[in-house]
Parts: sequence; C-alpha cells; structure tokens
Amino acid sequence: MINKKVDTISEALNGVRNDMTFMFGGFGLSGIPENAIAQLVKLNVKGLTCISNNAGVDDFGLGLLLQQKQIKKMISSYVGENDEFERQMLSGELDVELIPQGTLAERCRAAQAGFPAIFTPAGYGTEVAEGKEVREFDGKMYVLEHAFKADFAFIKAWKGDAAGNLIFKGTARNFNPNMCGAAKVTVVEVEELVPVGSLDPNQIHIPGIFVQRIFQGTNYEKRIEQRTVRPKPEV
Repeated sequence: MINKKVDTISEALNGVRNDMTFMFGGFGLSGIPENAIAQLVKLNVKGLTCISNNAGVDDFGLGLLLQQKQIKKMISSYVGENDEFERQMLSGELDVELIPQGTLAERCRAAQAGFPAIFTPAGYGTEVAEGKEVREFDGKMYVLEHAFKADFAFIKAWKGDAAGNLIFKGTARNFNPNMCGAAKVTVVEVEELVPVGSLDPNQIHIPGIFVQRIFQGTNYEKRIEQRTVRPKPEV
C-alpha cells in the first residue's frame, strides 16, 4: 500500500508556483480546504487561475487570496457573497469565467475520468455557447465543453487514511469528490487521519488512487456563510 501521508503543509504544497491553475473543493464555505488556502496566502503565489464553485466571502476562503490580489482568473458558477470578488470583476481587475454549475461539476468529472470533453445542453443559445462547437443529438442541441486542466486540486475531507481513501461528511461532499484526481496533483486535508484499514470499505467515497498527498488539517473554523434559524415558537 502506497503511503500518501505528508507531515507538514509545506510538504503537501511542494511544487506550487506562480501562474498555476488550482481547483478548490467546497460550496460557499462548506467543505473548503482551509489549511491549504491559508498556506497559499503565506506563500504569496501570484497569477493564479482558480476553479471553484465560488470564492468564499471577503475575509475567508478564497476571499483571502482575492484580498491579496493573488488570483488572476476565477472560473466559477457565481459570484456569491463576496463583495471583493464582485468589485474586482466589475472593475476589470479580475478575469472571470462564469459557467453553469452543472457544467462546472461535469468538467471536473471529465478531467477525473480522463475524458477530454463533454457535450451538455446547458448554455445553448446563450453567450455561454459563443465560439464553442455545437452539435445535435436526437433532435436536441448540445455545447462542447472541454475538461479542466489543473496543476493542483485542493480537497477537504472528513476522514482519510494514509493510502488516500476518503470519506466526506454532509454537504461538504459537494465539488470535492469530482475534483479528486482531476488535476496533476491532488492534495487532501482531513479532519481525522486514520491508519490504513480503519475505514469501512463500504463507506469510502473516494479511493486513494485519486489522491497523491494527504495530511491532517488543524484549527478548522467551519464558518457559516448565512445563518438561518426558525423563530422561537410561542408557548
């Protein structure tokens, strides 16, 4: 069994350089690789292209990289709750490619599976399809979308073992599974790193073959992007 465990965040991010393309798991603030993002801020790498559903909030998640002007281009499905993301996009400081959320997921999964491209009906007849190949299948029009090409994928999982087998928890099982193995190097941080053989094989969501490096994360804040509660019932 190949041991994918690394002992430090520096070792986990070995090879990260300016002008690379990174994938980040997560949806909003759920299931984001907090430790990897914090380390990228410290490394001050610049000119990044980031593939992520959105860019967190102003002072957390990918918003931290945006604050430091480390991101050159965002490939996302929406701007979300990040005012700095919106400001940089509207001012022209940041190159932004907005694509349908399902297309984002499938372009990740195509890269994971080794497919060069997919055909999707999403976006046909809109500016999303401008300049792209369009083809008809069974009377319906589809747009050709290429699989992503990324240097690193940064993933957050709940539990993992030294072989890279992963279990996700709740809504953190969002874009994380699709991004595993979808880049040249997949780096996973976990809340609990356990010995090989500790995980029930029937509960594993992603097998270790899709992972190159795994490490024990620390100090997770797990912020809530928008707290919604029910009114207190009247007695």
